[in-house]
Amino acid sequence: MRVALVAPPFISVPPAGYGGTELFIAILAEALVRLKVDVYVYANGESRVKAKLKSRYPTQEWPLSSETSGLTKEIDHIAWAVDDADVTCDIIHLNSALGVPFSRFSSRPFVCTLHHPVEATFTDLYERYSGITYATISQHQASLHRTLHPKVIHHGLDLTKYRFEQKKQPYAAFLGRICPIKGPHNAIAIAKKAGLPLKIAGEIQPIFQEYFESEIRPHLDGHNVEFVGDVDLAGKNELLGHATALLFPIEWEEPFGLAMIESMACGTPVIAFPGGAVEEVIDDGISGTVCRDVGEAATALKCGTFLPQAVRQCVETRFSADAMARQYYELFAGLLRKEPLIAGRNPEETAA
Repeated sequence: MRVALVAPPFISVPPAGYGGTELFIAILAEALVRLKVDVYVYANGESRVKAKLKSRYPTQEWPLSSETSGLTKEIDHIAWAVDDADVTCDIIHLNSALGVPFSRFSSRPFVCTLHHPVEATFTDLYERYSGITYATISQHQASLHRTLHPKVIHHGLDLTKYRFEQKKQPYAAFLGRICPIKGPHNAIAIAKKAGLPLKIAGEIQPIFQEYFESEIRPHLDGHNVEFVGDVDLAGKNELLGHATALLFPIEWEEPFGLAMIESMACGTPVIAFPGGAVEEVIDDGISGTVCRDVGEAATALKCGTFLPQAVRQCVETRFSADAMARQYYELFAGLLRKEPLIAGRNPEETAA
């Protein structure tokens, strides 16, 4: 089986820091390779994914110089990738709505994973291309795209890359884009009310610089509230592994929330606000808790009792890379009318 995974061209695969879709693609690609699938990743040339890499643009570009340049670059990248994959691959897996119309120029089966919240214009586009098989990353997301009849496949992590820490330190962590919908301002309020220091990690995109300057910077003192910037995998392990909890106080309908399972992989619980897939990802009372407001979250942060081993066990049971890859393999195999992957059977027999 030869599978094309088409990434956006802007951020390397895997990402050095910010990049949820790019992290997903890297994890899926390498897990499929372990299943003896021939994987081609279409991404920029700075990518270091352990699969066959194909690039039209040699370097990454993030943040974008302009919205227009980003749009034209992505369209060009996807058109080139689909044209090339039509010759070299059996399945073409898209990860952007912009790629969907290009399916009309290929006879290969297409899969498109939806990484974004619901937008009417995207839904209209997807419905026009009903021949594509759509995958959503949460049950909540699927419930909002019923007309597409999507396959739900939760994200998974390569757990060997996340360091479990039994002993925690007295601080809370925030990891995510520094923007209003992700709620770092709420995280500050929660930590202050609980009387715990807060370490904030994430990318500040130019569009949200004013938000950072007005809502976050005034609280930074290097001790009670500290901004550590964008972090790589090693930085995530350090930040999340030793934290008492990850604060995830969002103000939007979260499609999935990779930071939540990254925290859990380190044995660190998640204290979150509800929205989108949050209640679906967190095993309330075991891997974290979902709170209604700042006061309730502060109480959970200060008084909650979570067992790090039980937190880690939730990820091992529900969100492993291999489990995710097997589900995508079964989806691809069904479209190619190949035999499904059977536990205990040599993957080379089914991936040929």
